[in-house]
Amino acid sequence: MPVEFLGIATTNDQSETSARSTRPFDLGYLERLVRAHADNGWTRVLFAYGSSGPEPAALAAHVAARVPDIELLLAHRPNVSYPTYAAKTFATLDQLSGGRLSVHFITGGNDHEQRREGDTLTKDERYARTQEYIQVVKQAWASDEPFDHHGPFYDFDDFVLDTKPFEGRTPTISFGGSSDAAYRVGAAEADIYAVWGEPLDRTREQIERVHAEAAAAGRTPPPRIHAAFRPIVAPTTELAWEKAHRVLDRIEARKAAAGGTLSRRHPITSPENAGSQRLLAIAAAGERYDDVLWTATAKATGGAGNSNALVGTPEDVAQALLAYYDLGVRVISARGYDLLDDAIDFGRYVIPLVREGVAERDARAAAAARADEPAVADEPAA
Repeated sequence: MPVEFLGIATTNDQSETSARSTRPFDLGYLERLVRAHADNGWTRVLFAYGSSGPEPAALAAHVAARVPDIELLLAHRPNVSYPTYAAKTFATLDQLSGGRLSVHFITGGNDHEQRREGDTLTKDERYARTQEYIQVVKQAWASDEPFDHHGPFYDFDDFVLDTKPFEGRTPTISFGGSSDAAYRVGAAEADIYAVWGEPLDRTREQIERVHAEAAAAGRTPPPRIHAAFRPIVAPTTELAWEKAHRVLDRIEARKAAAGGTLSRRHPITSPENAGSQRLLAIAAAGERYDDVLWTATAKATGGAGNSNALVGTPEDVAQALLAYYDLGVRVISARGYDLLDDAIDFGRYVIPLVREGVAERDARAAAAARADEPAVADEPAA
């Protein structure tokens, strides 16, 4: 089965380890970064969402017109628009990009960040709203006739989209979260379920939970699984770990210079969202898992999003990723701390090894299937 790779698209080069050296809104940097992903084997790039950041749909439209050979993943929060408007925006972007759009729905795990844009619902209410929102978007994409909707969060009559997604396709919907409500909603509605990189046994537990919730919702097959990591790669294992500790030192230095914080969006201590709580609990239990998974970066950032690292040579990291593939992970998100150079290096040195390993697995599976086929008796002569 194919494996896909997700990178990041952003308008400046700031990361947890360094202040930006570009302008805050640098279209040239955005295009170079996306072009680097497209030229080095990545499948798609993510346009992230934050209350203070640039509007990601506009950035995706800009990139769609300038980089024609990479897919686009648009992050979207349901609190910022009505679902009929969102369905129209997504369909328009899918047309502009020639069918390259996917949408990642973010329910929101931080009450304070949500209130910055007027969202005062509780966490469980937000998940219920997200499910209704996704259902409306799907119906708008699919329906050729006007329809009415009367739900707990949205109420409208006689809506139909004249502009549908490109050539009748349905853009892929992805979704993430580690709470009970997240598993329930995402497993019922999403095509891809996103988890943050955790040790193999914890990842297996999450996949089993998603599959169980999908079965309970009558979903066959279940969503594909997406796992996210921060690769720290060097030519030798020793150099990779030296690099990893330099990364950690730079994170701590930036945090100290900023008075103990890294982002207005995420607290260093006591995060509200279940995913970050899981990452911090794993980090508290141990710093290194499965040889190459390193939790020190997650601990230093408060479990802020994609923050567990994979440390090693390209071969080490590729073998680690293939172990996740063997669990059922089919989409790998990888973002380095030097966004541009690390995207190039990961694409050149790690992605080909992972794809080679997947191809070998596919070939073995095909050979085994052929071996299991019953022999066909020769037809009798006339």
